[in-house]
Amino acid sequence: MDIYERLKELDITLPQLPKPMGIYKPVRQSGNMLYISGQGSTIDGKPVVCGMVDTERTIEEGQYAARLCALNALSLLHDYLGDLNKIKSLVKTLAFVQSAPGFGRQPEVVNGASKLLADIFGEERGIGARSAIGTNELPSGITAEIEFIFEIY
Repeated sequence: MDIYERLKELDITLPQLPKPMGIYKPVRQSGNMLYISGQGSTIDGKPVVCGMVDTERTIEEGQYAARLCALNALSLLHDYLGDLNKIKSLVKTLAFVQSAPGFGRQPEVVNGASKLLADIFGEERGIGARSAIGTNELPSGITAEIEFIFEIY
């Protein structure tokens, strides 16, 4: 399956490259593994989904925030690899969700990113190990920040 054909089928356009918010490499390769630095719920580098899930944001808005994180990661991968078809599989997702005290449904929020990647790459290639962690604060008030590890051919 060609990933770009799949993106067209799903009516998904990759966003512009996110702007780094600090001193780090957005993508770091070690062997056949690509480590994607934390991507936020931003568009064109600007925070668009901010606030705590459960008091300021709904779970659905949190899922959209997580989806944006995954789209930003795909944009970085496309820029780094030149071809998303070089991705063998998602290995790991490490997600942080800005959450109100007592909110424990972070896995549902992170499903916004996981579902997108499964829809694009298929279940075998697009679902990896995952952690979903609640936190009281994220940079610029964003609702979600997610790191990814991908294996390439």
